[in-house]
Amino acid sequence: MTTPRLSWGMAGLVAGLAGLAVGHATTRMLGVRLTPLESVAELVIRHTPGAVAHWVIDLVGTKDKPLLILLVTLGMLAFMLGAGRLAERAWWAPILLYLFMGGVAIVAVVDGDDQRAIAFVPVVAGVVTWIVTLSFLTEPMDRESVAPYSAEEGQTRRTLLLRAGFVVVAAVGTAITGDLLGRHRRHVEASRKLLNLPIKDRDVPSKVKLGVDGISRWKTPSASFYQIDTVIVVPAIEPKDWQLRIHGMVERDLVLSFQDLVDRELTEDWITLNCVSNTVGGDLIGNAWWSGVRIAPLLEEAGVHPDADAVLQTSDDGWTCGTPIAALTDDRNAMIAIGMNGEPLPLEHGFPARMIVPGLYGYVSACKWLVDIEVTRFDQIEAFWTSRGWSEEGPVKIASRIDVPGDGDELPVGSARVGGVAWIQHTGIKSVEYALDGGAWLPAEIGGVANHPGGEPNIDTWVQWAATVELEEGDHELRVRAISNSGEVQTGVEQEPPPDGSTGWHSVEFSAS
Repeated sequence: MTTPRLSWGMAGLVAGLAGLAVGHATTRMLGVRLTPLESVAELVIRHTPGAVAHWVIDLVGTKDKPLLILLVTLGMLAFMLGAGRLAERAWWAPILLYLFMGGVAIVAVVDGDDQRAIAFVPVVAGVVTWIVTLSFLTEPMDRESVAPYSAEEGQTRRTLLLRAGFVVVAAVGTAITGDLLGRHRRHVEASRKLLNLPIKDRDVPSKVKLGVDGISRWKTPSASFYQIDTVIVVPAIEPKDWQLRIHGMVERDLVLSFQDLVDRELTEDWITLNCVSNTVGGDLIGNAWWSGVRIAPLLEEAGVHPDADAVLQTSDDGWTCGTPIAALTDDRNAMIAIGMNGEPLPLEHGFPARMIVPGLYGYVSACKWLVDIEVTRFDQIEAFWTSRGWSEEGPVKIASRIDVPGDGDELPVGSARVGGVAWIQHTGIKSVEYALDGGAWLPAEIGGVANHPGGEPNIDTWVQWAATVELEEGDHELRVRAISNSGEVQTGVEQEPPPDGSTGWHSVEFSAS
């Protein structure tokens, strides 16, 4: 009688956890951005079709990456369990499985942004740990399998449990030690906090707020600002190590250090950003006080070729987006931002520097951790999201949202304040209308707009809107639509975000009693 299969499976799981711990610790100690597991997760992100990616974001929102990490982890653990079961049949079988898994991780590293030789070390360390640890755990069971059942079976199981306990403790200790030694990110955070940038926060202008409880704050705190990107672990870049290269169809290449950027004339402005994946009524939008350097003078200094119509922006993590040159060189305050709400950019929002372009969706403009700008033509490039079926150019569409009441809320009979926000960056909102229970469109109050630093009205932010409605007992429906400064009336035609942004009127159903 041989040791039960459960023991072999447990040995595989414990060996698998040990390999993951060693890979994690090695990654942190070497200062590599991604662990092998995280590299595989980013590989999945990079090669997921655009329609599927949007469906997932629409389904789980910003929890998509934690969910992906969980699924990849569970998948790997299933492989580990299988490796343990294979070891019962043949010593070499789990080795083939481990090599296959290591190969997938190596492909993920090669496909990613960090292809230094050091980036492969955590993968190799993890695979070697798997093989050695599984052999260590299964050795007592191998000895028992060649002999008939005896009292030694109980001793074998005790030995397995002792060895498994030792490996688990060692794995946890290794992972913790790796984090303690992996000081790079913490050092970058410390460097960020010590920066003394010539920027200041700005108080919210009084006229922009309507004072209705429940409406989105006009100024979005940095910690609450939506975060959409394709990385599992955000890049941690020391300001002294950061460089931006501007090249391509230009008369001269420019290479700027972070200090070069800070020493140039800075611009600051209120700008609203929103994601093309935002559904009607969605919350992938925020408004902040951004500080940076206008991109137009930099492109002028480089000398853009007259045939160029685009720039390809590249992030430190390898993500790319194609941006119309016209949007970077016209009168809008397109900038390479270094500050957000009066502080250096948070790491999650692109520290040390990112691009901000009013009036364009982020997938064609808002490159975080920006390190490269290639002046080029749209017919010569293919960017991350456009290669997945999204449109080449992404001007923001007019939109409005009801914040109060919420869908399904119950309000008291009588007068009630309702409201929300509306936006169409770089065109501006002229008015907002609402309709209760399918009635006529009625004008709503709208908040004022802030001014650009130069004093002219700011058309690059959202506005708050509000109205007072009289509610009778029963069920109700509220709709909202906006009208732009150019006279465009927000359409009620419903369209999903792909390929260039959602359309439709936001509506909520609620009751009064």
